[in-house]
Order: sequence, then C-alpha cells, then structure tokens
Amino acid sequence: MGKQSTEMLKGTLEGIVLAILAVRPAYGYEITARLRDQGFSDIVEGTVYALLVRVEQRGLVDVEKVPSEKGPPRKVYSLNALGGEYLEEFWRNWSFLAERIEQLRHHIENPQEEGK
Repeated sequence: MGKQSTEMLKGTLEGIVLAILAVRPAYGYEITARLRDQGFSDIVEGTVYALLVRVEQRGLVDVEKVPSEKGPPRKVYSLNALGGEYLEEFWRNWSFLAERIEQLRHHIENPQEEGK
C-alpha cells in the first residue's frame, strides 16, 4: 500500500474494524488477520490494538476476557448498541463520500457530458 492509501485507510479503519465486529466478536490478532484476508496486508497489530483501546474507551464495544491456551486471557471485542449506531453513521458517511467522489471522477473523465 502506498502512502496515499495508508492515509486514506487511517480515516476509515475504525469503521472497517467495527464492521468486522458487527459480523462476530473477535480478539485483536483475529481482527488483524481478517483485515489481511481482505487485502489490507500492511496492517500491523499495533495499529489495530491502539484502535481497539480507543473504541473501548469511547464505549463502542464490549470486552470480555476469555481464557487462552497460550498465556493470559484474550480480550474479545464485540460491537454493542452504541457501536452499531456509530457504524450505521459511518456507512452513511461512506456512501455520501463515495457517491460524491464518483460524480467528480465521472465529471473529470467526461467533461463533454456537462449540462446534459
């Protein structure tokens, strides 16, 4: 991923992680693995863990400590009602921006169609 993609991802990663948690609860490494499976190969665990701390502090997720076979208990994150509302707002904002960007792109690529 290039610098531009990385910068764009910073603004959307929170919504992407909450969308992952909307499917099912997960712990940090599992979220990172799902992101990588979706093509976000440059995501590092530290970025995800820092984001999880922020969404937990903001009350968007519930956290349950689950025993682990390898070491200390894992923190399993699940989307709660407030997080669900936040995710709905994220998708509305994403749709708005994506539509406007596509309109702009179409206008730039097809300037002869202006006014039709």
